[in-house]
Amino acid sequence: MAKKLLLIDGNSVAFRAFFALHNQLERFVNPDGLHTNAIYGFNTMLDHMIKAVEPTDMLVAFDAGKTTFRTAMYDNYKGGRAKTPSEFSEQMPYIKQLLDAYGIKHYELKDYEADDIIGTLAGQADQAGYTTTVVTGDRDLTQLTTEHTTVAVTVKGVSEVERYTPAHVEEKLGITPAQIIDMKGLTGDTSDNYPGVTKVGEKTALKLLKQYGTMEGIYENIDAMKQSKMKEHLIEDREQAAQAKVLATIKRDAPIDVQLTDLTYAGPDLDQLAAFYQTMDFQSFLKKLHLQSDEPATPIDYTVLTKDNLAELQQLTDHVDFYLEMPTPNYHTSAFAGFAIGADGHWYISRNVELLMQPTVADLLSSTTIAKDVFDMKRTTVGLNRLGIQLGKVDFDLLLVSYLLDTNDNSNDLGSLAEQHGYTDLPSDETVYGKGVKRAIPEDDDVFFSHLARKLAAIADLKPQLLKELAANEQDQLYDDIEKPMANVLAQMEIAGITVDSSRLKAMGSQFTERLSEIEQTIYQEAGEEFNINSPKQLGHILFEEMKLPVIKKTKTGYSTAVDVLEKLAPEAPIVANILQYRQISKIQSTYVVGLLDAIHSTDQKVHTRYLQTLTQTGRLSSVDPNLQNIPVRLEEGRKIRQAFVPSHEGWQIFSSDYSQIELRVLAHITNDENMQAAFKAGDDIHAATAMRIFHLNSAEEVTPNIRRQAKAVNFGIVYGISDYGLSQNIGITRKQARSFIDAYFKEYPGVKKYMDEIVQTAKEQGYVETISHRRRYLPDINSKSFNQRSFAERTAMNTPIQGSAADIIKIAMIKMQDKLQAAGLKATMLLQVHDELIFEAPKEEIPVLEKLVPSVMDSAVQLAVPLKVESHYGDTWYDTK
Repeated sequence: MAKKLLLIDGNSVAFRAFFALHNQLERFVNPDGLHTNAIYGFNTMLDHMIKAVEPTDMLVAFDAGKTTFRTAMYDNYKGGRAKTPSEFSEQMPYIKQLLDAYGIKHYELKDYEADDIIGTLAGQADQAGYTTTVVTGDRDLTQLTTEHTTVAVTVKGVSEVERYTPAHVEEKLGITPAQIIDMKGLTGDTSDNYPGVTKVGEKTALKLLKQYGTMEGIYENIDAMKQSKMKEHLIEDREQAAQAKVLATIKRDAPIDVQLTDLTYAGPDLDQLAAFYQTMDFQSFLKKLHLQSDEPATPIDYTVLTKDNLAELQQLTDHVDFYLEMPTPNYHTSAFAGFAIGADGHWYISRNVELLMQPTVADLLSSTTIAKDVFDMKRTTVGLNRLGIQLGKVDFDLLLVSYLLDTNDNSNDLGSLAEQHGYTDLPSDETVYGKGVKRAIPEDDDVFFSHLARKLAAIADLKPQLLKELAANEQDQLYDDIEKPMANVLAQMEIAGITVDSSRLKAMGSQFTERLSEIEQTIYQEAGEEFNINSPKQLGHILFEEMKLPVIKKTKTGYSTAVDVLEKLAPEAPIVANILQYRQISKIQSTYVVGLLDAIHSTDQKVHTRYLQTLTQTGRLSSVDPNLQNIPVRLEEGRKIRQAFVPSHEGWQIFSSDYSQIELRVLAHITNDENMQAAFKAGDDIHAATAMRIFHLNSAEEVTPNIRRQAKAVNFGIVYGISDYGLSQNIGITRKQARSFIDAYFKEYPGVKKYMDEIVQTAKEQGYVETISHRRRYLPDINSKSFNQRSFAERTAMNTPIQGSAADIIKIAMIKMQDKLQAAGLKATMLLQVHDELIFEAPKEEIPVLEKLVPSVMDSAVQLAVPLKVESHYGDTWYDTK
């Protein structure tokens, strides 16, 4: 039997697990008060890797202590690292207990690191013909990759890994595994706190290694190099570089007293593991163990609801739990499979949804005095509306509350979501209904009814726990005043839908088909032959082999013909601009002409989009089935699609209002920057004002359109934490110029710079950032050792309070707007939200009222330190409102 060895870097993976679940530290505490998030994450990784690798042999290596032969060589090795949190340290002994229960050997060696144990065993395993997988959170171990050893580096939490083989190392890093230590010798390592050669970064090191192969090769040829600062640094720091290379080199001959023959993995001791899970209060892992041992699920009591016992529901006078089963995601068109209703453990279940229309049930659901607890009130409201029933007084929406507690971990499946909160008595829909083409509601009544009853039990059980967490996070107001009313507003908008003129769409489709045919013929003439324009392989052959255009990027399968590549090539040959235009029109044709025609409901000639309220990390809404937020407006062909969106009545018009530069106004408010606030208060064009400041201009007349465009890119780039490289790519300037723009910006707007620094520090300390309404976003990678992951988390920390607060503001405006329309007795209806824009339909005679009412509501949605500004337009179609 082939030998498969799994080696795990214990400290690195445990640390990664701790920070991946750091945002849920208070949830992961066992009854004895022990923090358990690292143990839980480590167990998740073990399950995942054992399933993926199916090892015959296993070992988890740990660091023996802080002093090693490396600290003896360089006493500041790994110095400057933050003190290890006690919440992490207290879990380490229990991770070793977990491994004992799993039957996995663990080992540590005085004066050596876990890396050295792994390096030595991986080397021996290579010699002995094993296939080895190393799991770590540290990319330094990628130097161990060989034909028989793969290094799996955790990339998201602990369950997703990136697998490094020698080929992947070369593709990703541009060097061989053996050259990784040469690279570290030259650059040093900031995370392990040792220096390399002064001012030699990865780019320079790569260039040198490509030329000379190894660090020793560089120094053998140093005399022949032309004089430069780099050469001086290389000579001055030779000893430092040699030491750095030794520090970076993982030992392949550590004096370990463990043999490959000691590492046999025969599987866990199930009783010992179950006892451990019990102590740790890991209900979901216990549940998996029970499933593995085929123990039947605990039965649940329910009553089948019929016309004969409907009267029993009259005893529900205080609150009621309710779940309406619609098996497909689009609840505007899904069939109804059944429902569950009840309270306090008494659950009534039926497949017959017509019972809901009986006065006893309909009055109960529409009651404004009896509170309802549900999963996804928007979905439930729309579903019941299709049956002619209003849903009144929702108290608890499990999906919404869970989303607010942590936007990272959310699922539209009640079972999966319940498990995230430690509730394990409800399997996922996939487990009960199957997946893909095999998905179906079970014909067996007991299987189906038990599952629905368990859904109600989960909602009831999780309510007190989740509402307590919501209050602890100071998010109850966000839930009560914004998200819950918002769900009702969105439900009403979705139910209203927007009318689409299908004949106009079809006419556009014919025009696009004709236009595509013309562009196609032009492309064939320019290419000198006919080919499949939609085939990247054939297109690559034409552009790069036949027409000899410069190759910008290659992929595994050939030449890249991605949009960014084609945009760079466009000035080289007219054919490229035609291909880009062909792709754009083709996408508009398929997505918006064909797609919208498919989405029109035959009953009312409207499209009823679904707004996803619990998807984005920032709180912004997104739209699906169809997506009405992404209709391209930069292209005239895309804008024309909006001509098909028309009012639903004769004599009515479409009215739109949108916030002007809301994110920059939020930035001015949050950062308290006096200069930015002064510009907005004076009603200045903020991009022109920024241009005058960063380009040191004396008057607005000196601001050319191009200068304003550059200033605008800087303004919005700062909001998104842009780098000098990113800005240089956006506006076509050098990186040095971009750096000077950013530096000038921060000098002119010092409050913005102060905010950016402080918010990143706050995120590092508490693990999350918040919007003005306490919408919280956790950032598990904010303290990551990986520069890329940490940098992305830092940019997210800067941007989320701004983008998320803008999302809060438009939601507050929509809630107030709906109330005002009803209070004023207007026929006007709010139809769509597209980012910072609200779209209505109204009788022509109400348009003057809306012109005053809508901006006044939107302007005053919240009080910021700067005024909010709204621009309004109206016309006979959505297109005409611009």
